[in-house]
Amino acid sequence: MSSVRKTETIPQWKREEVDELVAFVDSFNSIGVVGVAGIPSRQLQAMRRELHGSADVRMSRNTLMTRAIEEASEGAAELTEYVEGQVALIGTNDNPFGLYKQLEASKTPAPINAGEVAPNDVVIPEGDTGVDPGPFVGELQTVGASARIMDGSIKVTEDSKVLEEGDVVDEDLASVLTELGIEPKEVGLDLKGVYSEGVLFEPDELAIDVDEYRADVESAAAAARNLSVNAAYPTAATAGTLLAKGSGEAKSLGLHAAIESPDVVPDLIGQADAQLRALAAAIDDDEALPEELRGVEAPAAPATDDADEDAQTDEEPEDAEEPADDADDDDGDDGGEGLGAMFG
Repeated sequence: MSSVRKTETIPQWKREEVDELVAFVDSFNSIGVVGVAGIPSRQLQAMRRELHGSADVRMSRNTLMTRAIEEASEGAAELTEYVEGQVALIGTNDNPFGLYKQLEASKTPAPINAGEVAPNDVVIPEGDTGVDPGPFVGELQTVGASARIMDGSIKVTEDSKVLEEGDVVDEDLASVLTELGIEPKEVGLDLKGVYSEGVLFEPDELAIDVDEYRADVESAAAAARNLSVNAAYPTAATAGTLLAKGSGEAKSLGLHAAIESPDVVPDLIGQADAQLRALAAAIDDDEALPEELRGVEAPAAPATDDADEDAQTDEEPEDAEEPADDADDDDGDDGGEGLGAMFG
């Protein structure tokens, strides 16, 4: 018995199609697989137009897409596990998070058909259905909605959950929902997985709250800045704050230790002037205040030094060292107008 040897011949069009798909995969920074099941052709074309300029969608046979992914850049082969059912390739130079966000934003509500699985709980809301009295009230009650005829119209008397997530839609419910214009599902490109810069991402890894993520980063940056300042660890971002903080602490020490430095002498004089006036007021004697200071207005409190304000961090750890009391600085650099008059 003779055997017949068969040689598989791959049609030229398939070779060309695979080559084009390989070029497609290799031409983008991020390449993914999206589900297109249940999307009407017209709506799919509208989605592709909406993505134009930021992402491209390429459809082909699953076997050819699988072969192209395996022949493309190393690592992209992991995407082949998502090539099943009705899918397409999507390529973008955006990051995977931006791609996921864009695809989710492009999804639109759509009616659900009999035999489909509910993606979430289906609720018929309370209110006037806008349908004239007739058999429809019985159809509503059949699917589990609380409905009756009121004021010449069919009304749903309370929010009625008629289907739970994961249940299959029957023909009666599909008909009722269509009549009410309720579209319980979303239609759009469903991202299955995306490969970018050597990393494979799945949808649950890309579904992040951007505002919450930004707040976490800002909080971490503030905590790092506070740690740097309170540990006196200079960095490019905190060197200015540390210098201002050190300058303020040195000035505070000079005031409390009454060090006659040119930088603190005006404040020392102002401090002494304030103490002298307070003592004279406590004695309750018109002549208690030296004659040279009588009629001389007390110096105004100085403006807060911007450098001292910059030295304050957004948050202070519980064990952070308390800053020195700068309350005496309120007498300002013009304290010489008081005691200075007495000293000539």
